[in-house]
Amino acid sequence: MFPNSILGRPPFTPNHQQHNNFFTLSPSLYSHQQLIDAQFNFQNTDLSRAVSLQQLTYGNVSPVQTSTSPLFRGRKLNDEKNLPLDGKRQRFHSPHQEPTIVNHIVPLSGERRYSMPPLFHTHYVPDIVRGVPPFREIPFLEPREITLPEAKDKLSQQILELFEACQQQVSDLKKKELCRTELQREIQLIFPQSRLFLVGSSLNGFGTRSSDGDLCLVVKEEPVNQKTEARHILTLVHKHFCTRLSGYIERPQLIRAKVPIVKFRDKVSCVEFDLNVNNIVGIRNTFLLRTYAYLENRVRPLVLVIKKWASHHEINDASRGTLSSYSLVLMVLHYLQTLPEPILPSIQKIYPESFSPAIQLHLVHQAPCNVPPYLSKNESNLGDLLLGFLKYYATEFDWNSQMISVREAKAIPRPDGIEWRNKYICVEEPFDGTNTARAVHEKQKFDMIKDQFLKSWHRLKNKRDLNSILPLRTAVLKR
Repeated sequence: MFPNSILGRPPFTPNHQQHNNFFTLSPSLYSHQQLIDAQFNFQNTDLSRAVSLQQLTYGNVSPVQTSTSPLFRGRKLNDEKNLPLDGKRQRFHSPHQEPTIVNHIVPLSGERRYSMPPLFHTHYVPDIVRGVPPFREIPFLEPREITLPEAKDKLSQQILELFEACQQQVSDLKKKELCRTELQREIQLIFPQSRLFLVGSSLNGFGTRSSDGDLCLVVKEEPVNQKTEARHILTLVHKHFCTRLSGYIERPQLIRAKVPIVKFRDKVSCVEFDLNVNNIVGIRNTFLLRTYAYLENRVRPLVLVIKKWASHHEINDASRGTLSSYSLVLMVLHYLQTLPEPILPSIQKIYPESFSPAIQLHLVHQAPCNVPPYLSKNESNLGDLLLGFLKYYATEFDWNSQMISVREAKAIPRPDGIEWRNKYICVEEPFDGTNTARAVHEKQKFDMIKDQFLKSWHRLKNKRDLNSILPLRTAVLKR
């Protein structure tokens, strides 16, 4: 894979310093976070023209040689873990074939008619005329330091220590960004005008060291039929992975679901990735959540400990009928918005122009830069906020008639549509209004979720020790 794209580049010195960063626009020169910042730049240019690649060593893997070795060469896992997938998903494995001849990257143009590859049947996929527009030159995003809250009690201290031990590091994000950059270069051999975005927890401020990487392949700024177009696009991408890239990524699987994905593992960084097509709302909500993450310094530690708690109690897996991490984050934000003295506002209401669904994708990353930190009069510590979160959903929130809405910053009446009628938990997606918690469709799973909220609230209230609901040593080991 990628030997031509990394030849002859001098390494730069890695910086592993931990940061608690927000981002603001600055026209200054590239910083030590240049590889991460390249994600926000969203330019369709060779990343190497802006920065030089460092020699990376992941774990016990030998450094990547910038002169001879391909990017993804590394160690295979001894054991392949089974991936938890719901019963509706089917896996497709393309047979390995001889690697294709390396082609030069097709230059991008603004209004270029896309030539359909032979496997791309026109009766399934209409001609892609309106490709993704070229991204304009924009300033890089420089970090703005944000201090963590003080912890004056044991429970708050435990939350902070868990957060600092498990939060995603700059080096973790660099690995994902490096993979994204090279994969975009490869995928553009098939779809010249496409862009590959890193989305989800890796970029929204709520990632942990063990967070998977979520990628969104955008082939056009128009809706894509997920059952036909997206599936056929991913068929081509999957075939490319299985042939040309088989030595550098492993376990590529095409999974047919409501939103089809290709799952694969990067052999160098050992990161698992999910790649979807044109799930553009995922790009928009990544930067919405990133804005909330850095709006108030208690948000990220609280979200991380709640995600760890939910995972420990097996209520944080949408593929098994429980809550997705995205739904959990929205639930935390909603709780912080609905306190008698709110810790968070609705930034979509305050800054509608920055978070409009009509904003073009190459401008979406600028939204967090337009929002200053929120100064709340609520001085509750992290321990009290965690207790309040558990109590709110255990005893106060009306699951039968209310919907969680971060967009409105309050609980609103549950809609009467078919998408909501037979669901036990309703969490509104802030951009397209769908139910992010639709996976919870069994009463048994819903009762289990409610039961964990109630039990954990009682235990934590009595003990004021995080270990009573989440064994800290286990949580830290899982990162």
